[in-house]
Amino acid sequence: MIHDLDMARFVLGEEPVTVFAVGSNLVDAGIKEAGDVDTAAVILTTASGRICQITNSRRTTYGYDKRLEVHGSKGMLRVSNVLENLVERAGNNGFEQSVAQAFFLERFEAAYLAEMRHFIEAVSSGTAPIPSAEDGLRAQLIADAATESWQECRPVDIPR
Repeated sequence: MIHDLDMARFVLGEEPVTVFAVGSNLVDAGIKEAGDVDTAAVILTTASGRICQITNSRRTTYGYDKRLEVHGSKGMLRVSNVLENLVERAGNNGFEQSVAQAFFLERFEAAYLAEMRHFIEAVSSGTAPIPSAEDGLRAQLIADAATESWQECRPVDIPR
C-alpha cells in the first residue's frame, strides 16, 4: 500500500493528518503467520477535511486491479484498469471484456521508463529529482501510522 499512500498525497494536494486502518486475513494464512494482513482498508483525512479511502487485497482472480477515482464539486475523474486487450464482446449474456493485465511490470512499464528518464535528466542537470527523499519519508510515516492504527484499532495522527 506504500505506493497508494504516496499517490494519495499527490492527489489530495495536501498532507494527510490522520489515518484509520483495518486489516484482516481472508485469503492467505501464510501472510497472517508473517504478522501481516492480506486485506486492508485505510482512511486518510487532511486538515481541510479531504478524505481518501484506499482498499487493498493481495489476491484478485481477475488480474492486477489498480483503479483510482477522485470525487469533487465539479464531478469525478476515474482511471480504470489496463486490460489485456481492448476487445469487448456483447451477446445474450451482456457485455464481456478482457481481464486486467496480470503483472504490474506490464502495466507500469511506460511509467517506470519515464521515472528513470526524469531521474537521469535531474542528476545530469544538477536539479533535484521529483519525487524527493522527503516524499518517500512522508509516505513511510503515513504507512507507519497506518500500521499503528491497525494494531491499536484506532485513528492515529500522522507525525509532521
